[in-house]
Amino acid sequence: MRNDSSRFPLEGVRVLELGNYIAAPTAGRMLADFGAEVIKVERPGTGDELRGWRLHAGSTSMLFHTINRGKKSVVLDLKTQRGRDAVLELVRHCDVVIENFRPGTLEKWGLGPDVLEAANPDVVLARISGFGQTGPLADRPGFAAVAEAMGGLRDLVGEADRPPSRVGVSIGDSIAGLHAAFGIVASLLQRSTARNTERPPLAERVVDVALHEAVFSVMESLVPDYLAHGVQRRRVGGRMDGIAPTNAYACRDGSSVVIAGNGDSIFRRYMQAIGRPDLADDPDLQTNAGRWARRDELDHAIEEWTSSHSRTEVLAALDAAGVPAGPIYTAADICADEQYRARGMIQELPVDTGAGEPVEIGFPGVVPVIGPTSLPVRSPGPELGAHTDEVLGALLGQHADQIEGAIDEEKRK
Repeated sequence: MRNDSSRFPLEGVRVLELGNYIAAPTAGRMLADFGAEVIKVERPGTGDELRGWRLHAGSTSMLFHTINRGKKSVVLDLKTQRGRDAVLELVRHCDVVIENFRPGTLEKWGLGPDVLEAANPDVVLARISGFGQTGPLADRPGFAAVAEAMGGLRDLVGEADRPPSRVGVSIGDSIAGLHAAFGIVASLLQRSTARNTERPPLAERVVDVALHEAVFSVMESLVPDYLAHGVQRRRVGGRMDGIAPTNAYACRDGSSVVIAGNGDSIFRRYMQAIGRPDLADDPDLQTNAGRWARRDELDHAIEEWTSSHSRTEVLAALDAAGVPAGPIYTAADICADEQYRARGMIQELPVDTGAGEPVEIGFPGVVPVIGPTSLPVRSPGPELGAHTDEVLGALLGQHADQIEGAIDEEKRK
């Protein structure tokens, strides 16, 4: 793993994060992972609600520590004029602002795009919302569950004879955060190349990410297939619609493996490996269309073989034959895996787990890898307000007690 002297591509970029939950903080996390200084503004008292999600002990969840790693936490009350003024002052010192409030909220607070640009003519603003900043649904609130449903993903997850399922993570939020981070970096690049000519207009420095559109963007040819051929994709469980054989299969020891043997040449090696040369040589199975038509027969033959071998035996045989396959991992499996360790994908950081002294806990590494291994994760998600004095003092010449005193006085009026 690299040490703290590693060079980070986004060093020198300062980001103001006004987001809560997962989508906007994921974008901020991506930028922080690659070296940006990310200042996370949180409400007094409770902070980001993610601090309490899946909280098993202590005051801050591992989910918050993971999504908000490498950031600085500043407490400001955006419901007060003094808090909003402080945010506007911070904007003058930042390259990027990220927010995921309901559309119109920033404008209501007097912090809309025009105001932010007046404070900082070069600022890049990333806005993440359920349905985007425009269109007939723009005013609606939207969480990842709704986005995954309306983006087309939910209809394809699960078994055909059961209602649609949900994947076990907030995938819609994460996808939106990744898109926002990419849009921010693209906008920063455009801004940097235009400095000596003409500054990009404000409209080109607003990154507008809708959750359902982000999900829709990874749905491959869902719509083109429908419009061109009238094809409606459907739920097929562990399979992939129209592609065979690829599925999860049970092994003799009670574990399962995923095998993706759907390439034409791979399929022939695959069938030889499981002792079915008849299927390998069957002329009707030499193309994917033919294999999909006989997918039940193929899955039955494959599981007959896997169920008579241990997971280790199955994976060894398929690896020798050059057939893509892998175990279905739990968290414990990931922690023990040498490949994850070799690339710095499990990194230990000291955190408060609620058990007294800080404990070294493994967190996911930085993706993508640039260089031989993952960049180092610099710190877990911060304690609430841990950097308020540092940030306000360094950038604004103020201290938290000054702002808090003014806020308390304002609330008493």
